[in-house]
Amino acid sequence: MWLAISKILHMKENRTHQRGMHLMRALDYIMNPEKTQNGRLVGGVNCQPNMAFKQMMDTKSKFGKLDKRQGYHIILSFKEGEANPDMAYEIAEKFVRQYLGSEYEAVFCVHDNTKHVHAHIIYNSVSFVDGRKYRYEKGDWARDIQPITNRLCEEYGLSTIDIGSDKDEAQDYYKEYNEYREGKFVWGKMIARDLDACILQASDFDDFIELLQAKGYEIKQGKHLAVKPPGMSKFRRCKTLGDDYTEESIRRRIEEEDLSFYQSHKEFKPEIVKCYVRRYKRAKLSGLQKRYYAKLYRIGMLKKRPYSQAWKYKNDIRKMEKLQQQYLFLVRHNVHSMEELAATVVNLTDKKKESSSEKSRVYRARQRCKELFDVAAQMDGLADAENSYQKGDFFFEDEHIQWMELESKLLEEGYTYDEVKKLREYYREQITYVNGKESATIKELKLGKSIWKDMVNEDTGLEDKKELSRENVEEKKLVKQPKR
Repeated sequence: MWLAISKILHMKENRTHQRGMHLMRALDYIMNPEKTQNGRLVGGVNCQPNMAFKQMMDTKSKFGKLDKRQGYHIILSFKEGEANPDMAYEIAEKFVRQYLGSEYEAVFCVHDNTKHVHAHIIYNSVSFVDGRKYRYEKGDWARDIQPITNRLCEEYGLSTIDIGSDKDEAQDYYKEYNEYREGKFVWGKMIARDLDACILQASDFDDFIELLQAKGYEIKQGKHLAVKPPGMSKFRRCKTLGDDYTEESIRRRIEEEDLSFYQSHKEFKPEIVKCYVRRYKRAKLSGLQKRYYAKLYRIGMLKKRPYSQAWKYKNDIRKMEKLQQQYLFLVRHNVHSMEELAATVVNLTDKKKESSSEKSRVYRARQRCKELFDVAAQMDGLADAENSYQKGDFFFEDEHIQWMELESKLLEEGYTYDEVKKLREYYREQITYVNGKESATIKELKLGKSIWKDMVNEDTGLEDKKELSRENVEEKKLVKQPKR
């Protein structure tokens, strides 16, 4: 029995198949309706849970950061019998807002299908505000993650871990939690089911491996075949699932088993299949957010139309995407009224000026180093010849002389060739950063202005309709007056 404990995992890039596969699989896993009361215990911050994967990948694509780590997965687990699902949901949401702020898209869910109620939080590795990648550093768990968990648990009267006074106790609980998550009773059935499905579909062992990878599994092929599904932090040897899952048995089953084999050898008992519908807990909205949420809901009927006829309603699809971006803008900036919207637009205008000024400063600073960079660029072209000369190939003596002259120019300015290359790379990164920051700010400002324009036009149209309605009423009254 453990106290309230937190754990952080990360999702790597899937290099062999679809990018973001591990992130998508992990999101599907934590939002499983069977574990979240049919979706009631699913929530999102800075994104809509049912579109979270697309929004996260759009953010990565926007800032050109589709590779390497795709996202992070935090689990908050509570002492058995202390936290109920709704309490865990509130704690998870507060944790996301306190730890991540308003920079990352995150989905949080509570699973109540085990003895220990626990919350899963998955968030994008790239900030949708400025494109910066989240970096987990050694010590962040003890310094930030677990302390926030402790504070929130104290607020709700739950058990906590005193990290400062008893780190060994925290590590013991952490180890026990790992053993629980990696236990056979949590993952075994799911892995066995996926192995069975791939065995049935595979034509040979290589095909079997590819099918597993397509499901998001990582594979280790050494002395023992081992697999790691998305969301699991360690590999699991297949043979631990039973004699039917050793590598030798799997190869044999691939040759022997297919659907007809199961139809003739397996006896299936009839059972009632439940159809679970994912339901999301509605966010607390007011003012402008309500109006935009209502618009999104109405136009959401597009989902029921056949995709093959998309050309008939492409304008509606564009409108839906625009409404969704506007709605998320209102949520991100916590805008509930026209006054708050106006203040946000003014604030973004100031931020745009600041980012433009910052961009100008970086460009001016780089321009002051232009002569150094020009010399380094010439040395780049001579680098291969200089390497050959240093190895004894005197055919490149002329190039060596040029190299020495250029190197002397840099030394006169107080720099070496390697230092100038690092300086050049530094300014390249800075320019990428300030351009991305300015672009993100401009996009936000355009969204804010478009909402203001739409709301003004909508309110003006409403007033016109009311005026026409009043005129019609007056006309009807005059018509109904008795003749004298």
